[in-house]
Amino acid sequence: MKLNKKNISLLALSAVLMMPLACKKDFLSQTNRFSSNASATFQKSGDVVALVNSIYDGYQNADLLKKAIWYYANFQTHDFYNYGADVAWNNYQINPDFGALSVLWNNAYITVARANAAFDIITKAKADGVLTGALADRLTGEAYFLRGMTYYYLAGSFGGVPLELKPITDGLTPRSTQDEVFKQVVSDMKMAEGLLLSKTTLPAADLGRATKGAAYAYEGAAQMWLKDYNAALTAFNNTELTNNYHLLPNFVNVHEFDHQNNDESIFEIQFAVSGSQSWDGGWQNGGEVAWIDDFSWPEEISNFGYDYANPGLWYSYQTGDLRKAVTVVGPGDENKSPGIIAKWGGIKGYPSVVSGFASGDARYKGTDGKVINTVGTAAKPWYGVSDQLRSGYYNAKKWRDPQLTGGTGNQVIFGSQNQIMMRYAEVLISRAECKVRTGNAAGALADLKIVRDRAFGGTAPAVMQDGARYDGTAASPITDPLQMVLSEYRHELTAEYSVFYDLRRAGPGVASAFIKAAYGTDATTTPQPYPFGPTADGKPHGVYRTTLPEGRDLLPIPQQAIGLNPNLTQNPAYK
Repeated sequence: MKLNKKNISLLALSAVLMMPLACKKDFLSQTNRFSSNASATFQKSGDVVALVNSIYDGYQNADLLKKAIWYYANFQTHDFYNYGADVAWNNYQINPDFGALSVLWNNAYITVARANAAFDIITKAKADGVLTGALADRLTGEAYFLRGMTYYYLAGSFGGVPLELKPITDGLTPRSTQDEVFKQVVSDMKMAEGLLLSKTTLPAADLGRATKGAAYAYEGAAQMWLKDYNAALTAFNNTELTNNYHLLPNFVNVHEFDHQNNDESIFEIQFAVSGSQSWDGGWQNGGEVAWIDDFSWPEEISNFGYDYANPGLWYSYQTGDLRKAVTVVGPGDENKSPGIIAKWGGIKGYPSVVSGFASGDARYKGTDGKVINTVGTAAKPWYGVSDQLRSGYYNAKKWRDPQLTGGTGNQVIFGSQNQIMMRYAEVLISRAECKVRTGNAAGALADLKIVRDRAFGGTAPAVMQDGARYDGTAASPITDPLQMVLSEYRHELTAEYSVFYDLRRAGPGVASAFIKAAYGTDATTTPQPYPFGPTADGKPHGVYRTTLPEGRDLLPIPQQAIGLNPNLTQNPAYK
């Protein structure tokens, strides 16, 4: 992160001197100002708005979202695994040279630098009459929110990181403690709360911008990292959240392509398809289309399947939990997405399935002899078309965009599915955890009931328990309120951007113990894959079990960052 003063001071200018990025939402549209000069910049309100828009743009990056934040949130739980070049995640052996970590680090500090530069520019523009007071306040609030959110994910992923709070730095700042960073997140969110618009007053043209409710949600989450559960409850109980956000009646619609920016979504990264979707030799980093969803599909559909589910996750859903079918799918399961069914008739309509069946490929023939409409069958699971090293279970939450048809050969299909970073269900479960921590078990169970009743389509069973353990044996009822909360994090939020963050946030050793309980690992377990596929005696598909090593709940500081800043120290487990 070694940026000299000239580079930092130019970040604000370069942020608006950008080619149009063709974003989905109008508020993110950029204007080409390559013909501008320094004296002309920020003399119009549009210039300042474009600067703040460029802060949002730091998150429109698939490597950052998928291969850093999503991988951490899901591979670390052992509920999902990687196939491909990043299999080191499967055994908690990620190393400091992993490229996506540098993408997260670098993009984060570019985002921070743009926010830091924006504060003075907005103040001057307001004083000069370029911005109205109301617009200046809103833009300032957005900059505080985005800086705070960025430090939230940095500290959640790496622990303590350098706190850069001024527009000019020599890039040699040492790491602050994790608590110091989260205190800054709280401070930024409190500033944002007083400046941002409410969801109820946000113009339709600005849909997708940060709101007061988003700031309260992230403030509450940051307070939980600081173990100030009463302060977190105050944030979560603010009427900006409780009055303006609600669970959708049907869980299936939360991630549906035609329900983006819905009533439950508190903040999501905006994406859009624009121009050619064909393979262009790169990942289109920083663009407004992404391969995030395509990576989760079975290889039989998309030719990728780079992340797949642990069968133990599929078994773990309690009988009657409607979330299971639209979260994780396995042999014999249909894709229940209403959008996929409407456009393709389900799995059977995908081009690769149609052509595979026509050619006589047995993998595309259902148990009835017709074209298959399930994710493989019990007799012929979809393990992948290359070397069959996947489990046969896949992420259904990321298989919702009916515009995506899958790819073949070197083609990657880019999609416009927004990525939800925070939604109201997570706030409710987090609020339940806070109530457990403050001795209000009854209140915690009431919050969990709201989430669980939706999950079961009406009234959830009074007794909470996993459907089955990873080895197929019956699970015991869950009676400890904290374990109830942790189970709901897993079953409500898996395959999104939160679960491992929430487990690590719960305290030292909590994540490791939770994973051990889910998958039967112990301190002496040697990392090893258990064979996937149905066994001769009819027992469940195997699972991949590995103990979470001490200290590897944190990610390593990118080696590139350490090389640029000698004052950075590596996390102990990676030295």
